[in-house]
Amino acid sequence: MTRRFGDRARFCIEIGEPTSPSQRTVDLWAGGKWLTTDDNTVFLPTFINFLRSAAAQVRHHDVSPCPYPEHSPEENFRLLNTDNKTDFRERFWLMHWGETVDNVTTYAYMDGDDLVIVFGYWRASPPLSEDLGKIFVAKIPRDEFAAVLEEAADLLNAELPT
Repeated sequence: MTRRFGDRARFCIEIGEPTSPSQRTVDLWAGGKWLTTDDNTVFLPTFINFLRSAAAQVRHHDVSPCPYPEHSPEENFRLLNTDNKTDFRERFWLMHWGETVDNVTTYAYMDGDDLVIVFGYWRASPPLSEDLGKIFVAKIPRDEFAAVLEEAADLLNAELPT
């Protein structure tokens, strides 16, 4: 049975069946797009830590504001993604959660009380290959994003073998 936390149109974590005592199938969605297209098996101790750390970062207002407020979210993505000579873009890394999302490039920033997640696939197998080169945007209230992460982490933690 799959448990869903959040809304696929904004941000969602879907937790599926165990694949071993310490691994689980987990699908991530943002802006209606499936992020875990290449690998949706997580190692629970590490993934739970990723979720809790990101939730705390968002709850404690430790996410930078929009890097280029005069530009659209898509242009913010392009500007950050082409800046490989400085570490400025690293301030906007939030969902760098290992192999599970290594097929997408994501940046996140605050716009008022909303977390803006901008992302693009750099590698995608069919049927998502038509999305290569496109930039997608998801907006979600800060507290809702943190709650989704915390609730998913709580469920996964409760199912860890003791």
